[in-house]
Amino acid sequence: MSDAEWAVVRPPLPVPGWLRGRGGQPEAYCHRAMPDAIRYLVDNGTKWRAMPADFPPWDRVYAFFRRWRNHDLVREFHDRLRRLVRERAGRDSEPGAGVIDSQSVKADAVVGSDSRGFDGGKLINGRKRHVVVDTLGLLLAVMVTAADVRDRAAAQVLLTQVTAAHHLLALVWADGGYTGSLVEYCLAAFALVLSIVKRSDGMRGFVVLPKRWIVERFFAHLMRSRRLVRDFERSIASAEAMVYWSMTMLMTRRVARPRPSRACIGQVPARSASRAPSAAWPSNAVPPPFPVRGPGRSRRPSPDMSTLLDRVGYGR
Repeated sequence: MSDAEWAVVRPPLPVPGWLRGRGGQPEAYCHRAMPDAIRYLVDNGTKWRAMPADFPPWDRVYAFFRRWRNHDLVREFHDRLRRLVRERAGRDSEPGAGVIDSQSVKADAVVGSDSRGFDGGKLINGRKRHVVVDTLGLLLAVMVTAADVRDRAAAQVLLTQVTAAHHLLALVWADGGYTGSLVEYCLAAFALVLSIVKRSDGMRGFVVLPKRWIVERFFAHLMRSRRLVRDFERSIASAEAMVYWSMTMLMTRRVARPRPSRACIGQVPARSASRAPSAAWPSNAVPPPFPVRGPGRSRRPSPDMSTLLDRVGYGR
């Protein structure tokens, strides 16, 4: 990560216990190198044992990843970054609306049969990622199941977790796969309005549907991380942690990106001096028969076809 991203990442990082006087052995490696190594693995899709020599040993990086996964530190770190991104975008730290959807991905051979299934609708043998995002496309919660789990059944568990963590959430948009008794269940159990955005029968081809494009863009962001193109994780907890790490990369880049000042918004940038014309043609001058590329540089007129055939020796 860049220095600008590290300046954003360092404040919300969970502080180790030995730095807070709670005892424990100090870390042997730089605290910046560990998240950087995990981000490299998620972004490039490498194996743990194929970690480049520029990072700490792979077993130490995996131990760091496993410790953050087991103690939910990666989720805590992700939630702090999400609140920071929302506040910098002029939103409240807690969302009031969201979008729910699922994505089926193929599973690698290391994924056991107890956590994989076959999605008959998409003809995919693997796992399914059920996610809830806010209106900015930032992740609120993710749950990984086998691909044969129905969306409505997984949504009951996922929305229970989301509403418990985000008390201001009052509206969630969904597609036609979440219709039925789930709408009444959400209203009675969570006081949550589940709005179904359906595709009309008269639509042909690709059509951007309101609100649903937000979660589809989120899945497109996940597919830019090569580790998430296919599910390579043995455990479901690791698969969910990889999604959180991928979103931390997106949010740190978004926060570290320099924002233009309000005075510069809407202004036309000045033309570069190198691209400005060297001299203007007089108003009474006759324009040349071919464009001039600069002082003393004129393009020769292209020869006719017979001249070209003579040059290449055609017909000899």
